[in-house]
Amino acid sequence: MPALADLIEAGRRIERHAPWRRAVVAPKAWNIAVEQLAGGRWSLLDLWGEPEKVHMALLDDALDIGVISLECRGGRYPSVGQYHPPALRLERAAADLFGLAPQGLPDTRRWLDHGQWGVSHPLAARPGGPAAAASYRFLAAEGESLHQIAVGPVHAGIIEPGHFRFTAGGETVVRLEERLGYVHKGIEGLMAGAPIDRAAKLAGRTSGDSTVAYSLAFARAVEAALGIEVPARAIWLRALMAELERLANHLGDIGAICNDAAFAIMHAHCGVLRERVLRAADAAFGHRLMRDRILPGGTASDLSEAGTSAIRSLVAEIRWRFPHLVELYDNTASLQDRTVATGRLKVELARQYAAGGYVGRASGRDFDARRAPGYAPYDELTFDVPVLQEGDVNARVWIRVREVEQSLSLVEQILGRLPAGPIRVDIAAPEGPREGMALVEGFRGDILVWLRIGEDGSIERCHLRDPSWFQWPLLEAAIEGNIVADFPLCNKSFNCSYSGHDL
Repeated sequence: MPALADLIEAGRRIERHAPWRRAVVAPKAWNIAVEQLAGGRWSLLDLWGEPEKVHMALLDDALDIGVISLECRGGRYPSVGQYHPPALRLERAAADLFGLAPQGLPDTRRWLDHGQWGVSHPLAARPGGPAAAASYRFLAAEGESLHQIAVGPVHAGIIEPGHFRFTAGGETVVRLEERLGYVHKGIEGLMAGAPIDRAAKLAGRTSGDSTVAYSLAFARAVEAALGIEVPARAIWLRALMAELERLANHLGDIGAICNDAAFAIMHAHCGVLRERVLRAADAAFGHRLMRDRILPGGTASDLSEAGTSAIRSLVAEIRWRFPHLVELYDNTASLQDRTVATGRLKVELARQYAAGGYVGRASGRDFDARRAPGYAPYDELTFDVPVLQEGDVNARVWIRVREVEQSLSLVEQILGRLPAGPIRVDIAAPEGPREGMALVEGFRGDILVWLRIGEDGSIERCHLRDPSWFQWPLLEAAIEGNIVADFPLCNKSFNCSYSGHDL
C-alpha cells in the first residue's frame, strides 16, 4: 500500500509545513489516491478548486495529513466522487464556483448555484446535466404506494433555509434528499484580494455558532504560512475561548434535542446554562460569542481577574446543576423511547465519510483534531475523547454530555496554568507567495482552512471546509427507516450548519 508521504514526495513544487505537506502530482498519483480513498485506507478531509486546478486534503491511517493538487487542462479532471461518494457534493460545488468539470461524476446537478448566477455551467452539456433552480430534479420516488413530502426551504422558525424532500411509504421514510446552498454568501470570493485582517473577520462569520473555531483555524493557517510563533498566553487563551464555545453549543443542543421530543423542561434548563456561558464569555472577552477575539498572531483581548472569576463561577454552577439534568434525561422513559435506536448511523458510513465531532464519535469514529494531529496547548492538557458505537440520537446526546464534562475540566486546567506574557505579535508581509493550512476541532467536528498569501500580504485564495460537508449526507442515511415525525429529532441531533456548508 503506498504511503501518503511517498505520494507527496514524488510530486513537484512541494510545500512543507508541519504537520502537513502539499505537492502538485501527476494524474497517475491522483488516481492512486482515489484508489486508497475508495478502498477505505485513507480519509478525505476536503476537496476544493480554483481555476484550472483541483486540490484534495487527505488523512492516512497514521494520521498524516497531505494535500495533493492536480492541474486540470480545460478544467477537466478525473472525478473522485464516482469512486468515493463523500467527494460528490464537494465536486459539484467546485464546478459551480470555478467551472471545473469532473469526468465521470455520477451526479451533475448544480449544488451552490441555484440557476441564478447567469453563467454557463461546465456540466450543462452532459446528459443529466444541471438544471435551473425551478426544474431541479429530485430523485424520483420508485415503488408501490410511495409518496413524496416537500419541506422547506423556508421553515416555521428562525432556522436557516434548506429543502428536504422525503420519499415515504405511509409514515416510514425510505429516502431523504437534501437541497442546500440557499445561504451561499460568497465568503471565499470576498476573501480573494482582501488584507489578512479583513479576511480574518470574514472567516469568523462563516458559521455564527463556530466563530471561535473558524477564527482559530484561519489564524493558525496564516501563522503556518508565515512561520509566526504565537505568544504562549495567546495560545492558551484561544483554547479557553474554544472550550467556552463548545460548552455553549453542546448545552444548547442537548436542550434543543429534548425539546424536539416534547421534553421542554430540559430545553429550559439547558438554555439557562447556555446563557450563563455566553454571559461569562462576554465578561471575560467582551463579546458573548467571542467574535473577532482571535486574530492571526494572537488574540485581541486578554483575560482580567474579573473575567477569570466569571468563568470560575460558571464552571461551579454547571458542575452543580448539569448532573441533575443528565439524571433527568437518563431516567425519563418517554424521552428514551424517542431517542434510543432512532436515527442510527452505521459505523461503516461514519468511517467512510470521515465524520467528525459528535456525529462520528457516536458511531465509533475515534477522531479529535485536538488530540491528533493535535495542536497547542492540548498536547499539555489532559482530556478524554468519548466514543460510542450505537450511532443513534441517544448516543449523539451522550457524546455531548461527556464532552461538556471534558470541557469543564479543560477550562479549569487552562485557568490554573495560564501563562503570563504578551497576547499578540505583529505580522510581516511574506517574501513571495506562501501557503498555509490548519485543522481545528470545533464543536461539530474538524474545520479545515487552506490559504495562499500573496507577495503584497493579501489573501490570494482561501478555502474553508465545515464539518457539515460530511455530515449532511449522513443525515440522509440516518433517517431511512424512521418515521417522518422523528426527522426533527434526528436533524437536531446532527445539527449540521447551513451557513458553514453554503459559505
